[in-house]
Amino acid sequence: MALTLFDLDNTLLAGDSDYLWGCFLAQQGIVDSATYERENAQFYRDYHAGSLDITAFLRFSLRPLREHSRSLLETLRQQFVTEQIEPIMLPAARALIAAHQAVGDTLVIITATNAFVTAPIAECFGIAHLIATEPAEINGQYTGEVAGVPAFRDGKVTRLEQWLAANGGDWHDSTFYSDSHNDLPLLERVTRPIAVDPDPQLRAIATARGWQILSLRGSDNA
Repeated sequence: MALTLFDLDNTLLAGDSDYLWGCFLAQQGIVDSATYERENAQFYRDYHAGSLDITAFLRFSLRPLREHSRSLLETLRQQFVTEQIEPIMLPAARALIAAHQAVGDTLVIITATNAFVTAPIAECFGIAHLIATEPAEINGQYTGEVAGVPAFRDGKVTRLEQWLAANGGDWHDSTFYSDSHNDLPLLERVTRPIAVDPDPQLRAIATARGWQILSLRGSDNA
């Protein structure tokens, strides 16, 4: 079966779940609002600039998981998905997913955003397979550390190779949809790289290389 991969943030979603989760925690008073929002915004700018220190960011973004109970976090997550995520799930993304499901493709969301945040989002999209950055935990409590390789840049390739080995798949007939130049390592590895509402850097690269450029927001299709 064909392997179809989707980035999540700013690809299937009209926004970034990682950034929005941080904003939501600040709004709920779970973290110090002024300090956290300032750092969250800087990390978000670094990501788009291609200069994100993933180790520093994960230390920052996973800290609230360590500092609060699992039950509180899960209650907050349910509210977050309902209020912040469901409204930005793109209808065209749902249609694209349905089209791939209809022909029997194996669908995987692959995202740098941690699995605590993204697991219920993958469920909302009806995609059973998720490769995400995994928060480490001991006895059901998050430690604030990362388990294994973060699913970021080259790490997405590494994590996908591990997933394919574990699930008996391969790279043959593979497609990857992404908006970000940070995903170049995986875009360059698959059979069909597709730039979705791409950032300026990825748009330039996709245009130069003749990759398909697709909009799920109605802005362009090429």
